Amino acid sequence: MRRREFLGSLLLTAMMEHAQAQPPGKLVRIGVLMAEPFQPLQGLRQELHRLGYVEGQNLRFDYRFAGQGDDQYPALANELVTLGVDLIVIFGTPATLAAKRATSTIPIVIGGIAEAVSTGVVPNLARPGGNITGFTSLGFDLESKRLELLKELVPHLSRLGVLASATNPYSAASVRRVQRDAEALGLTVELVAVQDKENLETGLVRLAQARPDAVFVISDALLYTMPKRTAEFMVEHRLPAMFPFRGYAEAGGLMAYSADQNELFRRAAVYVDRILRGDHPGDLPVQQATKFELVINLQTAKALGLTIPPTLLARADKVIE
Repeated sequence: MRRREFLGSLLLTAMMEHAQAQPPGKLVRIGVLMAEPFQPLQGLRQELHRLGYVEGQNLRFDYRFAGQGDDQYPALANELVTLGVDLIVIFGTPATLAAKRATSTIPIVIGGIAEAVSTGVVPNLARPGGNITGFTSLGFDLESKRLELLKELVPHLSRLGVLASATNPYSAASVRRVQRDAEALGLTVELVAVQDKENLETGLVRLAQARPDAVFVISDALLYTMPKRTAEFMVEHRLPAMFPFRGYAEAGGLMAYSADQNELFRRAAVYVDRILRGDHPGDLPVQQATKFELVINLQTAKALGLTIPPTLLARADKVIE
C-alpha cells in the first residue's frame, strides 16, 4: 500500500505540473451525475478552485442525482447532454454506463468506479479511447480484502449475509467473487439484492430474517444513499457488518475498508482541468486507487459485544471511540 501511495503522489504531482498557470477564461459547465451529494465532491471543488476555477465566475456545476433508483440515470444523463455541459463527472457504474450511452462526444471523468474494464466502461485502462477516463477503486480485490478482514473480526463466522444491488452490473460479478471467496473459507452465503432505495428497508428486514453471523455490504452508490439507517439496523439486530465506504462507519457502522474516495476525486479534478485545457480523455489512462483506509467504530463494537483484535486495531487508519 505504501508503494501505491508513493506512486499515486508522483502521478498527482506530474498531473498538477502539467497544468498551465491559468484555467480557460470562458465559463465552464460541469455536469455531475451520481446517486446523491457525495462528500468527496467537496475535494473535487476545492482542487478545482486551487487550479483557478471559481464558481460563479468561470465555473458552474449542473447536478443531477438519481437517489431513488438506478433507472433514473438514463434520463438524467440525457438532461446533462441537452444542457450542453462541457464535461461530466461521474460516480458509480450505473451512472457511468448511462452517461456513456447518452454521449460519445462530451468528456466523462469518473471520480470513482469499482471496475472499469469488466463492466464494459472502457476497453482497457492504459488507453481507454473514446470520451471516458477517470479512476477505479480496484473493486474485486477490495471485496476479497473486506471479507478477509470480516473473518478476522468474527472468527466463528459460518453464515454470511450479503447485501447487494439488483440493478448494478458490477454487483452481480462482485457477488460471484464474494461467493467464491466465502466458499473457500467454508462459509454459507445468504444473498439479499434490492432494486431501489424504497426497497432497501425491506431488504434489510429480509437480511435479518436470514439470521447470518455477519453481514457483507457490496460496494454500490444506491445502497450508500442510506448509510445511517443501514448502520443503525445492523446494530439493532446485533449483526457485525463490513461496509464498502468510510461514511458507513462514521454513521455508526462497525467497520469499513475502501479506497480513499476523497483522494480519487481530488485526482479527478486534475483530469478535469487537463481535459478542459485540451487533452483528450481517451488518451488519459484510467488510474487505479493507491490509497486505502480501514475505519473501525469501537462504540459499535462495544454495542455488539465484540472485542476488536489488537492486530486489526493496529492496521486501522481511523478508530472511532
